[in-house]
Amino acid sequence: MYVADSRARTSADGAVRPAAGRRRTAVAPAVLALGAVSLITDVSSEMVTAVLPLYLVSGLGLSPLGFGLLDGVYNGFSALVRLAGGHLADRGGGRHKWVAGFGYALSAVCKPLLLVAHTLTPIGLILAVDRTGKGLRTAPRDALISLSSTAESRGRAFGVHRAMDTAGALLGPLVAFGILRATVDGYDAVFTVSFCVAALGVLVLVLFVPGGRGGAVQGGRGGAVPGGHDGAAPGERSAVVPDGLGGAAPEVPAQRPTLRSAVGLLRGRALRRISVCALLLGLATVSDSFVYLLLQHRLGVPDRWFALLPLGTAGAFLLLAMPLGRLADRVGRWTVFLGGHGALLLAYALLLTSWHGTALPYLVLALHGTFYAATDGVLMAAASEGVPEALRSSGLALVQTGQAAARFACSLLFGAAWTVWGDRSALAGAAVVLAVCAAFSFTLRPKGPVTA
Repeated sequence: MYVADSRARTSADGAVRPAAGRRRTAVAPAVLALGAVSLITDVSSEMVTAVLPLYLVSGLGLSPLGFGLLDGVYNGFSALVRLAGGHLADRGGGRHKWVAGFGYALSAVCKPLLLVAHTLTPIGLILAVDRTGKGLRTAPRDALISLSSTAESRGRAFGVHRAMDTAGALLGPLVAFGILRATVDGYDAVFTVSFCVAALGVLVLVLFVPGGRGGAVQGGRGGAVPGGHDGAAPGERSAVVPDGLGGAAPEVPAQRPTLRSAVGLLRGRALRRISVCALLLGLATVSDSFVYLLLQHRLGVPDRWFALLPLGTAGAFLLLAMPLGRLADRVGRWTVFLGGHGALLLAYALLLTSWHGTALPYLVLALHGTFYAATDGVLMAAASEGVPEALRSSGLALVQTGQAAARFACSLLFGAAWTVWGDRSALAGAAVVLAVCAAFSFTLRPKGPVTA
């Protein structure tokens, strides 16, 4: 964090106002480089994600419960390693780039292995390793973005990164759709091309992303203090910093980070509060794949068009990520974060109605993309304010771990409920849980301004 950050005024709900006379800073080159890596990598991963539900359910004949298990592994297994990735990046004295790079490389090598796996167990193992790579890279990558940005522009920085990331998510299904239409062995071709694209993303990371904590911070502003979040000398205790959510982070030693000091961040009331809310809301967040399968089931979408459904979500995410990131900086990250879950609840409601109009898929996918634009980067921007620089990667991993574990559980429970009671009853249950958790999270909203 920058010395100047301490002069900014942070409202209770996460809005950060720059001090008088301060100009808005441009998005750091490190953020743009990481955005390029995420764009390329998302082309690769979304190629697989776009065809995987249909490949598993229609091609391999898995039941909704079996698919729920694999989908839970795919989306939630990374929860087991996110803390390890965050801790390794922090404990290495700013080894964020290399931990993230290893995670990207691990996911890349899993793509061609899908060519030889045709049963539940090996596919589950491959997806688990792939998500291990994602778990290792996510917290260090987000820490680099946070450390490269000032407090008052952090929401915008995450918005820019998520927009570039989502551009890849938009291109991935298009590439997969083209490959399926143009080749005989479509799935094999998708997995092969996906590996080549993923390898390119790793190469861009190695060549263009600055490494280390100091490099990341200096990429954001020339006035950075690379040695610590508040300019404290090595060995000194760091100052208490505002968390952007109505509280302050606990004091953490500036020396070599430990797992104990990382977990100790949860003693801070505000960071603990947002971690609990992220976990509870994750319990009712039905995975993307299930949303697309529900749409196909409701509307009878032909298999050949299924790979295009993620484009609606990605398009809305791409258009709204930067505007909602800037809005979160101005009106409060907590407000925008909860508003995104309101959009998801409305999407569930539309899927539960008996309406079969032409506009239904467009509205559902637009709301689905709005949900991600208002929550994904905004959550990380909010959590960053409560974590000192020396533990930034570990602190973000704490929040991400709870959310990912909750979504893993949601996939398992939703798949089981679909198998036993049907898709509509399962979705109705998820909608009720989401409404209750959102109402509870609203009662925990911060009250009163915080001035650093």
